[in-house]
Amino acid sequence: MLQTVGEMDGDNQTGASEFLLVGFSEKPEQQRILFWMFLSMYLVTVVGNVLIILAIGSDSCLHTPMYFFLVNLSVTDLFFVTNTIPKMLVNLQSQNKAISYTGCLTQLYFLVSLVALDNLILATMAYDRYVAICRPLHYTTAMSPGLCILLLALCWVFSVLYGLIHTLLLTRVTFCGSRKIHYIFCEMYILLRLACSSIQVNHTMLIATGCFIFLIPFGFMIVSYTWIVRTILQIPSASRKYKAFSTCASHLAVVSLFYGTLCMVYLQPLHTYSMKDSVATVMYAVVTPMMNPFIYSLRNKDMHGALGKLFLGKAFQKLT
Repeated sequence: MLQTVGEMDGDNQTGASEFLLVGFSEKPEQQRILFWMFLSMYLVTVVGNVLIILAIGSDSCLHTPMYFFLVNLSVTDLFFVTNTIPKMLVNLQSQNKAISYTGCLTQLYFLVSLVALDNLILATMAYDRYVAICRPLHYTTAMSPGLCILLLALCWVFSVLYGLIHTLLLTRVTFCGSRKIHYIFCEMYILLRLACSSIQVNHTMLIATGCFIFLIPFGFMIVSYTWIVRTILQIPSASRKYKAFSTCASHLAVVSLFYGTLCMVYLQPLHTYSMKDSVATVMYAVVTPMMNPFIYSLRNKDMHGALGKLFLGKAFQKLT
């Protein structure tokens, strides 16, 4: 059995040289299944999001605020899965499951920052849909290129600061005893459960910053969609109602998937967090980024057209 330096010394030092990412199972036959499952999901996620980026970038008709934020959501999802899955795949194929203390904190920083960024971009997309449906005559000025870039920059700034705060606070925590992480990547709640020093400050900051980064944007999205639904219901034509709703249905589906899995993991006291919650974490860390391209392109005629042009070029234009 592999041991960390901290385990061999049996001390209480924060200077743990490494942790062990033992994953969901230590049985070789189960690890092989997990390897091929996560490899398939990773490849589907990368291909799907890259196609979204290329399709939107190559079609000038899609150079609008909604698709500008969708491209950035796809880029975020690419970074998100690349931060965790490659290391996970290596561990599943290797006898050495160690990750350095610095590597673990680095992975955690990007994980926390990118989850926050995903959330803030989704909130910005909700605002875009609100303006498009509820204030259509002001859409061009309300969602100007300059404002879109500013909103995206603010999303990045807040998410970077959010990640820095929690990563720096974690460096103050003392780890002792077993450094086994029965998990597939370094995750905040899992690491805090391994701490033997006080984590009260960490817990308080998680709640305080979480309210700002997650609950306020979520509340904003609820208000936005309340106004969107009210506006759609006032449209007399059934076909126009359907068209208006279809423009925000994909975003609503992604928001539901993202927040649904996130709430399953984090809307509970820290001391009750257990390995059963790892399935929900895999949902938001792996499944959600994989599903986003399908959700946004499944019933989107503009995306169908852009993807057709990307693959078939002029031949597609002649067919249409």
